[in-house]
Amino acid sequence: MLCSFESTPGICTAMQLCLDVTELKKSCVCFQEERGPGPGGGLCFADGCRRVDYVLVYHCKRRQSQHRHSVVSNGNVPTPSRRSTKGDISEAVLEAGLGMEPPNEPQDKIREEFERRLQEEGLEIEHDKEMRTVRFTRLHVPWSVLSREAELLKIRVPTKKTYQLKEKTGLMGIISTFWTKINQPFQPGVPEPQDPRTRFCTLLTVFNRKYFGEKIGLYFAWLGVYTQLLIPASALGVAVFLYGCLTVDTNVPSQEMCNEHLNFTMCPLCDRVCDYWQLSSICSTARASYLFDNHATVGFAIFMSLWAAVFLEHWKRRQRCLQHSWDLTGMEDFEVRKSKLRPAYEDFLLKKQEKKAKNKKKEELASESLSWTDRLPGYCINISSILLMVGVTFSAVSGVILYRIIVFAVMSMNPDHEAKANVRVTVTTTAVIINLLVVLVLDEIYGAIAAWITELEIPKTESTFEEHVILKAFLLKSMNSFAPVFYVAFFKGRFAGRPGDYVYVFKDFRMEECSPGGCLIEVCIQLGIIMLGKQLIQNNVFEIAIPKLKKMYRTYKEEKDGSADEEDKDSKREPQRWDLDYDLEPYEGLSPEYMEMVIQYGFVTLFVASFPLAPVFALLNNVIEIRLDAAKFVTEIRRPDAVSAKEIGIWYNILSGISKFAVITNAFVISFTSEFIPRMVYQYLYSETGTMHGYTNHTLAYFNTRNFKPGTAPHDTDFDRQLRICRYKDYRDPPWSPESYQLSKQYWSVLAARLAFVIFFQNLAMFLSMLVAWLIPDMPRSLKEQLKREKALLMSLMLTEEADKQCTQSHPMTTTNNDVVIKGLEEGSPEELPVCSGVMLSQFICRNK
Repeated sequence: MLCSFESTPGICTAMQLCLDVTELKKSCVCFQEERGPGPGGGLCFADGCRRVDYVLVYHCKRRQSQHRHSVVSNGNVPTPSRRSTKGDISEAVLEAGLGMEPPNEPQDKIREEFERRLQEEGLEIEHDKEMRTVRFTRLHVPWSVLSREAELLKIRVPTKKTYQLKEKTGLMGIISTFWTKINQPFQPGVPEPQDPRTRFCTLLTVFNRKYFGEKIGLYFAWLGVYTQLLIPASALGVAVFLYGCLTVDTNVPSQEMCNEHLNFTMCPLCDRVCDYWQLSSICSTARASYLFDNHATVGFAIFMSLWAAVFLEHWKRRQRCLQHSWDLTGMEDFEVRKSKLRPAYEDFLLKKQEKKAKNKKKEELASESLSWTDRLPGYCINISSILLMVGVTFSAVSGVILYRIIVFAVMSMNPDHEAKANVRVTVTTTAVIINLLVVLVLDEIYGAIAAWITELEIPKTESTFEEHVILKAFLLKSMNSFAPVFYVAFFKGRFAGRPGDYVYVFKDFRMEECSPGGCLIEVCIQLGIIMLGKQLIQNNVFEIAIPKLKKMYRTYKEEKDGSADEEDKDSKREPQRWDLDYDLEPYEGLSPEYMEMVIQYGFVTLFVASFPLAPVFALLNNVIEIRLDAAKFVTEIRRPDAVSAKEIGIWYNILSGISKFAVITNAFVISFTSEFIPRMVYQYLYSETGTMHGYTNHTLAYFNTRNFKPGTAPHDTDFDRQLRICRYKDYRDPPWSPESYQLSKQYWSVLAARLAFVIFFQNLAMFLSMLVAWLIPDMPRSLKEQLKREKALLMSLMLTEEADKQCTQSHPMTTTNNDVVIKGLEEGSPEELPVCSGVMLSQFICRNK
């Protein structure tokens, strides 16, 4: 196990406890479980008793005089820029000459002084006996040191009572068993505890929290809640899709578009080389569009708005329960103490102090901080970089638009009629694949740029740095992922013009238009390919293939460096646990995992009105994602530092913002992208029979072929050369009208209805979401009652202790009841005890003595 601590060659400060307190109590029985270094060695010193708590790693390259000495923090490879100037070094890097000769270089003395200071603080050290390329120095933290540090960190021990849980029977037992089977794919298997009093716990509450810490445990808990709540959304999305499949044959508009006898002759799709065409040729596209654009889609969009509110409220309740069960409710003071200054901030501040006032006292200088003028260059670079990246994203989207326009015009010149019939689908599919590749590449670039420009801001604390990086990365990556979909949904075909007055790009290529059936089917294709492509490629390539390739390359490089000496005995020595852990991938934090899921959440909520199957694909992906993340954290990366956290932080605010923005986007998708509003306006205002018959003819405008601009009419046509009228999708007055080709009254009626629906939908969805948030309390009633009982027990305990204290003063030889309480704790197994409620570790140690 590779752990980390904060130290300098002169001072060893408070350490993060990498092992659970209950495990450390049993450290002296290590020899019963694992042997020390040597053949078949384990996680103990050579004596087989003292457990290895931390490992220092330094590299010694053969035949070189300059080497690196690293304090490895669970795989976070340190960089020289992250150094401290006030005596605290986290993930420190010391350039030390650790070659074979000469043995007494200044760098060696620095390392020896560093280790000597560790020993003065009470740590015990063991070195490798072999001369190896990568050398490990093992550290053991005695119980006395742990007790001292636990007193400083105010670590608590369990004092809550445990209860035996009775197995449910009858109807509740059947429901509980059924729910367990449904929930089983989302909870990787954990062996049943032997003690019947111990409740069965999932991987989230036992393994993740105890082994990885609360921060990673909260991530897996959030991912589990999100995945579980995707089940009802997926079921309803499938129901909406099946409704479209079952009613497509009764849909009048699609039947009219497929009816060849109606003889709708459409205007050419491009100039000169394109011919007139029959509307019935896109029958399959019209039918496919109805599968996602039907009456049930509106209700599903409203449901998803409520679903988002329920998800956020349910997570808040779950988070409160975890905070209580993990004893995270009283972390305010701990978090304040934990908000230490970043080394880069201290370094910049020290340089500023040295330049400004060399003669001032240290106490006066320490109170200074960076002003806005110090951060102004960084802010300027931040703004300019973000604007540049926004321009890059828009340029990428514009490039794909040009590709669609040019390829469409080129493929339309193909004399093959079958190729011409499928040109729209071919261009759309290939353009979406190009969009996907661009999105994947830019995502990696934007992540690195977000971290770099945040460093230039010189944030004061690590929490501030992390929040700024997350905000910038989310802004850039979400814009990169959603920009192509926004273009197709809201801008494509809006500025194309009309026959005889088209808008051109480079004076030769017409702006692309939507099909007469609408752009919704293209939005579905765009969403499906980008969403599925990102998930499959990120899961299979970025999370599996690339880490394995990096590991193979690193192993090959180390073997190549170690093979320089023919007498090297590294290969003959059986690898120890720390050797295997060191070969794993470095831990890069939870931000990539959260970012992947948050972007997916955006796909699920922002455009669900156009793609009801998005929750289904998200659910299937998350079932695999949980397994992959669990396997990755356990077997593929080095063990992270166990970090305490009360909540998921800024990610909750991002999710809340996406949920509110999703209401607006779905309202505009239903109003302006789908055909729902035009169909309703026609049926209730313009239809003579009150049905949808005649809707297709109502939405197609007339154009006189004599009004084509010179050189834009079709050269060769299979239709009658005397054809005078062709149709196109728009609400405009006919050519025989006094105001020919002007927007008709029907257009303004539909526009007014669309805007009215946007306002109505937004207010309805927002009101229902707020109502759901108000009806669902943030804290479960059972938890409130539990807190009241604990408060009463705590007051009773305090009164009892006060009475015992007075009794002890009156009768010094009388035994108090405190020993009885601690004895009750000792009788139970430490692993089955829940979290603490107020007794300090030092009190527990003293009473055990």
